[in-house]
Amino acid sequence: MKVQISGDAEFDLADGFWFYENQGKGIGSEFRDSVKRDIRSLETYGGSHSLRYGYHRKLCNKFPFCLFYRMESKSLLTVVAVFHQRRGEKWIAKRLGKR
Repeated sequence: MKVQISGDAEFDLADGFWFYENQGKGIGSEFRDSVKRDIRSLETYGGSHSLRYGYHRKLCNKFPFCLFYRMESKSLLTVVAVFHQRRGEKWIAKRLGKR
């Protein structure tokens, strides 16, 4: 399956990168690499995750983040957001509603 990443999700990734990089040099790269592996796993497992707010949600393995994505077709999905798991329900619903 082909996986594409929206501009909003790229922005979320960059935001997470800088948050962790400010915690310690190299942690941002570790975050980015880990989340990219989670995104690549969607090539195999895309569509198998539960629906939240009208999108599939995959919990990231190493960092407390989750991926929200939509199935465009049987062979294509789009990652639309990368959010910290502690974000409130209202905040997530509002952000996903704007996408």
